[in-house]
Amino acid sequence: MPLRDHFRPPLDSITSWESLHHAWPTVMVMHLNRRLPARFRAEPGVHRGASFEIDVSTYDTADEPTRPSPEISTGGTGTGGVALATELVVWAPPLPTFEAATDLPDQDEFAVLVYDHRRQRRLVAAVEIVSPANKDRPENRRLLVAECAALLQKRVSIVIVDLVTTRHFNLYDEFLELIDQADPALSPGPPGIYAVACRWTHPGTPLGPTGWRFEAWNHTLQLGQPLPELPLWLTDDFAVPLGLEASYEETCSVLRLI
Repeated sequence: MPLRDHFRPPLDSITSWESLHHAWPTVMVMHLNRRLPARFRAEPGVHRGASFEIDVSTYDTADEPTRPSPEISTGGTGTGGVALATELVVWAPPLPTFEAATDLPDQDEFAVLVYDHRRQRRLVAAVEIVSPANKDRPENRRLLVAECAALLQKRVSIVIVDLVTTRHFNLYDEFLELIDQADPALSPGPPGIYAVACRWTHPGTPLGPTGWRFEAWNHTLQLGQPLPELPLWLTDDFAVPLGLEASYEETCSVLRLI
């Protein structure tokens, strides 16, 4: 099904874009919680200040390493990815579309992350659905980019989904500027709508001064085309597929936009 423009006529005269932003995270959580291992749980609507909010978050509720169910076999793939398991099906995330050996600079944290230690919760992944307010002013864009850097430093993987067609800024590109990197796929000009998964990982093989590596799975979005599937990394070697298309279409159906 096609991606719709929720910020321009005729759709913005039928319903506000806020309805999608409020409903989509809940539907996304429903899809994720059917798939996540028992030690993880997704929750909607975790707010991080007035201008930045994490729309879907995944918590780790156990200290032991993640292991697939005994009846699931995981192994390497011919594409160079790591075979990872969800439910009873082996799923191998695609190779990253961009990677670089780099450190992340220290950043001021504009958010307070609070965890219930009695439940041993630890934030491991976050999905941010970008709103117009995240892109309308330079300070708002810097705030979101700085928060992404702070979360990545805490080993929290991030997915950014930007459907905002009325402001042509690319927050992924601005994040790369922050860490002094450039993704060739963004030349000659970064797209205005996109979806990208990011993580900061230490693969165990020295690739730079410290061995830390930034990886991204970047997809340009197009109106009228389906949304992509992205890897949502829960640990360094375990990810689940975040199928944006299915949850988006279900949300549009609930809101009677189909």
